[in-house]
Amino acid sequence: MTLSRKCVPFTPFDGELSKATVAIVTAGGVHLRGQEPFNTADELGDLSFRIIPEDADTSDLMVTHHHYDHSDAGRDINVVFPLDVLRDLKEEGFVREVAKKHVGYMGYTMQLKAMYEGTAPEIANEIDRGSRADVVLLTGG
Repeated sequence: MTLSRKCVPFTPFDGELSKATVAIVTAGGVHLRGQEPFNTADELGDLSFRIIPEDADTSDLMVTHHHYDHSDAGRDINVVFPLDVLRDLKEEGFVREVAKKHVGYMGYTMQLKAMYEGTAPEIANEIDRGSRADVVLLTGG
């Protein structure tokens, strides 16, 4: 069976960041300590995602992922999930707002069709519903 990858068109942001609300979506396996960790035992990959609220304390965030070295993120989560940096950019007036919610998922998967047709649109819909984001910063692990 051959799986083709559909190309996602590049969509540049032509607005002003100082007037934009920014959300973070990370494939780095970031989630709150109180949330269920991603299933790293599933050899096909975990297709679930976690909602991270705007008021999350970055000291309460962690990484559950086994396909990259996240030791630096363990010391400073902003390496893969720059929420504190985004908050600083808001205070400096570089961006208007930090979105109401953000999303973390584990980017590793062998289930590309399910990711493309299921999880990715679900994440996009989640960001679209209630986050008020104009821009999404996507980070990897």
